[in-house]
Amino acid sequence: QVQLVESGGGLVQPGGSLRLSCAASGSIFSISSMAWYRQAPGKQRDLVAAITSGGSTNYADSVKGRFTISRDSAKNTVHLQMNSLKPEDTAVYYCNAAVRLFSGSRSVNNYWGQGTQVTVSS
Repeated sequence: QVQLVESGGGLVQPGGSLRLSCAASGSIFSISSMAWYRQAPGKQRDLVAAITSGGSTNYADSVKGRFTISRDSAKNTVHLQMNSLKPEDTAVYYCNAAVRLFSGSRSVNNYWGQGTQVTVSS
C-alpha cells in the first residue's frame, strides 16, 4: 500500500504565504511524478502544479509566478510554496503521486492524499 500524508494548510490573509507538504510512504519502487490539485466548493478538481522524477515542472496559469513546487527525493516528499495568496486560491488542496510499484513494471498507479484546506481571507 502507498500512503500520502499532507500538511501545511490553514488560514492566511490575502498577500500572505503558506507551504504545503506531502510525504509518500509504503511499497514504492519509484515515483514518476507528484502533483498538487485543488478543488473549491462546487468546482471540479484542477491541476495546480506538477513535478516529474527528472525535476521538470508545470503550473496552472493562475498560479504562475506565485506558487513553486519542489521535491525532496530522499524523503519522497513534495512541497508547494504559495506566495501572494488571493481569496480565489481558497480550496482543498490534494496531493497526487504516480507510483511505480516494482522494477518490472512500466505502468504507474495513482494515489491521492486526504486533502488539506487552504483559506485566504481577511
